[in-house]
Formats: sequence, structure tokens, C-alpha cells
Amino acid sequence: MADIYEWRVEDPAFWESTGKRIANRNLWISIPSLLVGFSVWLMWGIITVQMLNLGFPFTRAELFTMTAIAGLTGATLRIPSSFFIRLCGGRNTIFFTTALLMLPALGAGIFLRSKETPLIVFQALAFLSGFGGGNFASSMSNISFFFPKRMQGYSLGMNAGLGNFGVTTMQILVPLVMTFALLGPLSGEPMILINTSGTLIGKIPAGSETWIQNAGLVWLLWLIPLAFAGWFGMNNIRTPAVSPDISGPISSMLKIVYLLVCGFIAAGIGLYLMLPPPTGIGLLSKWVALPLVIILTLVLMRYATPAPIRESLKRQFKIFNHPHTWIMTVIYCMTFGSFIGYAAAIGLAIKVVFGFQHIPGPDGVMTHNTPNPAGPSALTYAWTGPFIGALIRPIGGWVSDRLGGALVTQGVSIVMILSALGVSVYMQKAYQSATPQDYFFPFLILFLILFCATGIGNGSTFRTIALVFNEEQAGPVLGWTSAVAAYGAFMMPKIFGEQIKAGTPEIALYGFAAFYLLCAVLNYFAYLRPGAKYKNP
Repeated sequence: MADIYEWRVEDPAFWESTGKRIANRNLWISIPSLLVGFSVWLMWGIITVQMLNLGFPFTRAELFTMTAIAGLTGATLRIPSSFFIRLCGGRNTIFFTTALLMLPALGAGIFLRSKETPLIVFQALAFLSGFGGGNFASSMSNISFFFPKRMQGYSLGMNAGLGNFGVTTMQILVPLVMTFALLGPLSGEPMILINTSGTLIGKIPAGSETWIQNAGLVWLLWLIPLAFAGWFGMNNIRTPAVSPDISGPISSMLKIVYLLVCGFIAAGIGLYLMLPPPTGIGLLSKWVALPLVIILTLVLMRYATPAPIRESLKRQFKIFNHPHTWIMTVIYCMTFGSFIGYAAAIGLAIKVVFGFQHIPGPDGVMTHNTPNPAGPSALTYAWTGPFIGALIRPIGGWVSDRLGGALVTQGVSIVMILSALGVSVYMQKAYQSATPQDYFFPFLILFLILFCATGIGNGSTFRTIALVFNEEQAGPVLGWTSAVAAYGAFMMPKIFGEQIKAGTPEIALYGFAAFYLLCAVLNYFAYLRPGAKYKNP
């Protein structure tokens, strides 16, 4: 039965006899669906590296922009996605949002076949890839309702952690499938590498054939069976605290489309005001545009939706009256925002910082466009950080269920401050050196520590949210905090791109370390100081 009308997971007898089996089935369908969502959302971080290797006629700034567009749209779509479960039900939502991922995947498979494709087409596909980013909020909200509070750190850590393996899966799988005709004649003609590329198992020399279009086509092999699994294997929980008033599947899907359009409109306006010509008008800085996008999305959802949607959202919007919604939003930006931002930026950052020699030109000004034959392959190493961050996330949730979420978050913040400062040192040295590869492995090790800390922190923040908020609010709060934090996938590539262009990539890490310090202070005063209302939740 797709719809469940009785759900008492805090009752041990019900959990053991009925709840556990249903919850685990929904979790294990949710995880691969979320994994592919992350893959499609962030695939432009790898695609742009290969576009640079193939000589697509775009500047490095334009390539960073594609990744940033997908990041901003995916984060924005998380805002409406936070509220899908109460409106539409878990089964209806996960099935339909998984199926929507076929649009950018197929589009990439078609349009990456030609270097003559205009930049605006790739930007539009990156825009649609935001579907995958939005899916996290609805997925996490849905799974939070299936498990008892004592298992929230574990269950949410599993869903998010293994779902986040989509980043690693994409970073390993995409370079590999680009080396052969994945679908035979349906894959189309190959292109010839101009610069050295790479895969998990080593470098691919210039002059080799590559099928970059497979970066999109490969996900169709996953998405079709996953859509069927979601439809036939998942459930809508129709209790008063979860999804009491959902309508039929078609009506639910139309509601999802309506709310996603609200997010797309807000994201599109923000990008147009922020990006330079010819894509936009470059009127606003990212620091002004992002709050504008968030506010505009909420306003459209609150006042430009049909009455039934509007009434449900009005009830769910009560989370914004809770001060800890805002505290946890900031702290979650430190953990998940950093994870997803670094995952989006690390591939192109490795290519630009370590894949070129940095030497003085004839006028004495430092140049950064001489290929470095001894440089590491970005596609060989970019997957390692997201892999560790995703792998350790369930462990972070498990430890937090035993030690307390806030205590674990505090330790994580200190590690993140120190490792970010360490990364900045080696990035600065590399970007001023003719042999940047000399600094690569210290840089990579510190970055892996940083990713490890973000993963543990993701698990600990899930634990805190599950205990601070009641059953009705916890799901929407998880979605909302993840929505704001996901803007890291936009901000970090933009910041890295700007600072690399300015010749000071280390400045980006200084700023991130300062933000982590702020989060450590906030976490202490909210949850660890003597007399805190919620003591180490």
C-alpha cells in the first residue's frame, strides 16, 4: 500500500513489528535516488574540467560560472522542496523529482557532442541540473518522518552520507565513461583531447579520444529504474503530523511543478542581476543577490500560490518564528555548505592551481597559463575529498547519538578552522611557483582532513535538529537549513574563481576559516554553555 495512515515509530512494539521494515525499505530506495540527484547536480564540476581539456571556446571564468549556476539553482530549489512532503507525500515527491533529473542528463548527452554549442545552452542545462540539488531537502524531510528520534542521527546520516556519495560516484564514474562509447553508436562521435586528462587509474594523454557527452547519458541508466522503484516501493505517510491532506499523484506533481517554477524564477532573476554580460547585467554582487533570491522565493511561495498550497505553507512557515531555526541554519552552512562547496570547486581548483606553471612574464608580472607537464590530474584526485566526507557522515551521526550533537560539532569547527588555514598556506605557495606539484600532497592531505570534518559535522547537526524541534517542524527545518547551506555550491566556486583570478586564492580560505570561528562561538553559546535551553542536543 502506497499510503500509510497509522505511524507510531516512537512506540517500540510498533517499530519492531511494522515500522522498521517499512522505514528501511523507504530509506534504501531514497539513498540511490538522492545519490543520482547529487551526481546530476554537481556533474558540471567535472564536465567543465574536461571542456577545458578539449578546448571548448570558453574562458575559465565562464567555466566556473556553469558550476556556480547549477549550485545556485540547486540551493534555491531546496527552499520549496523543504515543504513538498506535507503537501504531496513522500512517495509522490521522490518519484517525480527523480524522474525530472532525466531532463538535464539527456540534455547534456545531446549538446556536449559539439564545441559549437553556445554558452547559453550549457548554462541552461546547468540551471536545470538544480533539480538534483533541490531533491536533498525533500529527501531528508521525508526520511526524518520514518525513524524514531533515537535513530535520527543514524538514519539521516545514512540518507545524506550515502546520498552524498553521488558526488564521489560522479567524480569517479564520469571520467571513466568518457573514455569509451558507453552506448555504442548512440553515444555519438568522440572528440580529441588537447590537454592531458585523467581517470581514477591514471592520466589520459593529449590526442586521445573522449566521449564527453557520456557525462550526461550515463545517469539515464540509473534514473529510469530508480523512478520505477520510487513509485512501486515507497510510501506516503498520511498522519496529521506528516502529510494529512495530500491529493492524488497527478495533482501532487502539479503542485511540485508550481513550487519549483517559483524557485526557478527567483534563481533566474538573481543570476541575471549577478552574472556579467552577455548572460546577465552584472548589477548586483553575490552578497546582495543571494539574500534577494531567498526572499523572493519565499515571497512567491507565500503569496503567489493557489489557496490550498498557501494554507499548508503558512502552517509550515512557523519554523521561521523559532530562533533555533536560524542558529542551525548558520551552523549547517559550516558543515554541509563547506562540503558541497568544496566538492563543486575542488576539481577545477586543482586543475588551475597545480595544472599550470606560475612564472613571471617578460614584464615581470606572474603568468598562469603555461601547462605543467608534472602537474596532478584533477580528475584523478577530485573524488577523494567528497568520498571521505560522505563516507564518514553516518559515523558522525552515530557518534553524535551517543556523545551529543553540539559537542561533536564544536570539535569539528576547531578542526575545520585549522585545516582551512593549512590549505591556504600550500595553495598560496603553489600559485606562486613554477613547480606547484611540490605542494600538492600537503594541500590534498589537509583538504581531506577538512572534508572529513565536514562529514562528521553533517551527522552531528542532524542529531541536534532532530532533538531541538518537534516532529512536525523537524522535517521542514532539515530542508530549510540544507537549502541555505547548499548555496555553498554556488558561493565557493565563485569565490575561488574570483580569488584565483586576482592571484590570491589563499584569501578564500582565510574567509572560510573566519566563518568557522563564528560558528564555533555560536554553537557554544546556543548549546554548550552552562544554562543553555537545549544542552548538547
